[in-house]
Amino acid sequence: MKQAGQERQVNMFRVGQYVVCGNKGVCTIEDITTLDISGVDKAKLYYILKPQYITASTVYVPVENASSLREVLTREQAEQLVREIPQIPPLKISNEKLIEQEYRSCMRSNDSTEWVRVIKTIYGRKQKRLQAGRKETAVDGRYFKQAEDSLYGELAVALGMERSQVSAYITDKLQGAAPV
Repeated sequence: MKQAGQERQVNMFRVGQYVVCGNKGVCTIEDITTLDISGVDKAKLYYILKPQYITASTVYVPVENASSLREVLTREQAEQLVREIPQIPPLKISNEKLIEQEYRSCMRSNDSTEWVRVIKTIYGRKQKRLQAGRKETAVDGRYFKQAEDSLYGELAVALGMERSQVSAYITDKLQGAAPV
């Protein structure tokens, strides 16, 4: 029978591994260590994360609370996600006043499919507003950028390309696919 400490070792991430960390996006695990900071439990282990796309930033995540972290998609998973984009439905917005809450929930899910849903929803909303002679809302603009940064950052790492190349990659792969 495994003891709690052994179970924790099995589920730990490794130094050098890419992980997705909430609103910080893709990060590299630089170290797994205790912190020598006043007021911090010296026995508690932390993941020391370096965000890929936020320069001069370091993130400290307690190993015991690492549920906000997940492995970056594999190349195969990323390619599959891109192929499935046309079938991923946009969000169903039943109450316009709760739209930001819906976006926030999707972003906090740390799920790349949910990020696609946010992007598709906001893109559709933006097109309708432009046709009506109106601008994109500030909330839509903010969450579109956040979802796009998160999705493109992860796909770039998974597919071994620059983040700036991801949009063209997706367009190229979906060329000829029936729109939803």
